[in-house]
Amino acid sequence: MEYYNYIKALHLIFVVTWFAGLFYIPRLFVYHIEASQKPSPEKEILSEQLKLMTKRLWTIITWPSAILATIFAVWLLILIPSWLQQPWMHVKLTFVVLLFIYHYKTHVFYKQLQQDDIRKTSNFMRLWNEGATFILFAVVFLVILKNAISWVFGVIGLVVLAILLMLGFKMYKRIREKNRRT
Repeated sequence: MEYYNYIKALHLIFVVTWFAGLFYIPRLFVYHIEASQKPSPEKEILSEQLKLMTKRLWTIITWPSAILATIFAVWLLILIPSWLQQPWMHVKLTFVVLLFIYHYKTHVFYKQLQQDDIRKTSNFMRLWNEGATFILFAVVFLVILKNAISWVFGVIGLVVLAILLMLGFKMYKRIREKNRRT
């Protein structure tokens, strides 16, 4: 247990860097998709640069951070197995499973875009970008508040967050379209 705080700190550092990658990579996807609609040679130049940036972010930062965050999380659960009996941890682990699903699906998009196989719109990717935000909010509130939060208020809070994110997305889309016309 003397190493507990070091393991916890490393877990948190790699969670932060994992989320940094998950927040930024859909933004790079947006730029890549929008670059594909530009004329040559701008299209090819931007596409190659964005693929390189995306590859570096995904393979050097995001994937290693996901793996290391998971290793340190499992280590923490081995040190304190009683956490697995607590209801808040069950909910947190459910969100962690959703995070892995989100990460995997992002990896699918990454592989497609590395091949210039564009199947989604830039608007879709802007919305996709909010998935990590939603999961982060849920996990942080669960870890900090644990049993102090009513599950009803927690669910209502997540729904309100999702609504606010959608409203923000719609407002930003209107502003972007308005600026395009002027």
